[in-house]
Amino acid sequence: MNLDELARHLGLDARLVRRWAERGTLPGTMIGGEWRFNRAQLLDWLQREMHTLDRAHIHNLERAMSEGSSECVVSDLLPTEAIDMNLPARSRASVLRELVALAERTGLVYDSQGLREAVQERENLGATALPGGFAIPHPRRPMPYATAEPLICLARVPAGIAFGAPDGRMTDLFVFVCSHEERQHLCVLARLALMFTTDLPDALRAAENAAAALELILQRESAILAQRR
Repeated sequence: MNLDELARHLGLDARLVRRWAERGTLPGTMIGGEWRFNRAQLLDWLQREMHTLDRAHIHNLERAMSEGSSECVVSDLLPTEAIDMNLPARSRASVLRELVALAERTGLVYDSQGLREAVQERENLGATALPGGFAIPHPRRPMPYATAEPLICLARVPAGIAFGAPDGRMTDLFVFVCSHEERQHLCVLARLALMFTTDLPDALRAAENAAAALELILQRESAILAQRR
């Protein structure tokens, strides 16, 4: 993509995208006097740096990626049976295994081994743990053939796990994302970034059961959607 195409794709001002490219913040290459951006490199960058963007930029990205889709993304993809508020995991490796096992409870998983390998590969590139005690594990690329439908799982590990968070904090909340296509993948990541920078993490830590946790997700997502109107 060229600079203008990328700006439209992300829902951002072209001048801002140019500044990011010129500073080396955004991965791009100057060819024939014009900036060019590789989609795969862009996806990797967004997944890695989403949480560092200003909230307004994340809002714009979320809005751009959700065009043409149903309003409720996260809550539509999160069935109650994909929520476990007492996940039995004690290490980085075991939490990834248990998250895939949690996904399997929905009956939607075709390739559990492929999912485990893909999410482990993504963690090997860099931890998906974020400041604030939560993480968003996901395959590096959408996997439309691994699950019957796009899927999100939510888990709480009460004791917490050292998961490589940049603030050095233990991670106790995990949102496992299994998308089928790139725009949906980025929309989900952006919306989760917005939701989890509210009081949602602390509310989820206090939730008594899966039904209460799902209700909190519904409330916070509805609040974000209401801000658009």
